[in-house]
Amino acid sequence: MGSHTDSTDPNATPTPATQAGREGLEALVSRPGKALIALDFDGTLAPIVADPEQARAHPDAVPALAAIAPRVAAVAVVTGRPAGVAVRHGGFAGVPGLEHLVVLGHYGAERWEAVTGRVTAPAPHPGVAGARAELPGLLDRVGAWQGTWIEEKGRAVAVHTRRAADPQAAFESLREPLAGLAARHGLVVEPGRMVLELRPPGMDKGVALGEYAREIGAGSVLYAGDDLGDLAAYTAVEKLRTAGVPGLLVCSGSAEVTELRERADLVVDGPAGVVRLLRALAERMS
Repeated sequence: MGSHTDSTDPNATPTPATQAGREGLEALVSRPGKALIALDFDGTLAPIVADPEQARAHPDAVPALAAIAPRVAAVAVVTGRPAGVAVRHGGFAGVPGLEHLVVLGHYGAERWEAVTGRVTAPAPHPGVAGARAELPGLLDRVGAWQGTWIEEKGRAVAVHTRRAADPQAAFESLREPLAGLAARHGLVVEPGRMVLELRPPGMDKGVALGEYAREIGAGSVLYAGDDLGDLAAYTAVEKLRTAGVPGLLVCSGSAEVTELRERADLVVDGPAGVVRLLRALAERMS
């Protein structure tokens, strides 16, 4: 599938490269009251950084979300992070205009709603604690400690290699051992941009997005992401299209994840490009 990079004119809405994308864009702006705007967090609303704990939303992301949110049916942030962490790092709480924002954290296992300020979630999967306990020993045996970093995510645990001397080599050396560890504990491995995440099966961004779109009766959907975990959400949008719900697939320009670029209707220049797109859409919807 082709894609189109966003315009340098901050007031222009870029044109999707595909017919399905153009139809999705037209549905979003012509019937905004039925539109669902759904976005990944890291790499889409927040620039990718070496230490995920230091990730923060682009400084113009919250104002852009607050500008578009009152014009559409719903705005949802769909992320692998715990919902509360995404809310803190995004600065989403207590923002005028974002009263009905929803954060679907842990691939939809957790849900934070701005209107209540509370996170709701089922009990954690017991395999996560078991895998977490074994991880230090596994990294030691593989010889992959140098520069790798374990991120505690509550309902998941992730190993980052971006700070290793050779990030890609460290990533590849860990894929098989982590897959074995995950399998022993009833988990799955979700690869991403220099990160391997161990999490419970049965939930992904596609499931979360599809269920939420049906819950609110979305008449059109925009989904923006940047990583392999977003491919499931792309598939969900494509399924919605076959059911008659127009959709627009946006890639937050990542040279590291070509699969997303190839399936996207529209490629924008990272979080700054996502912000420009949201602003342009809000302007057209008004």
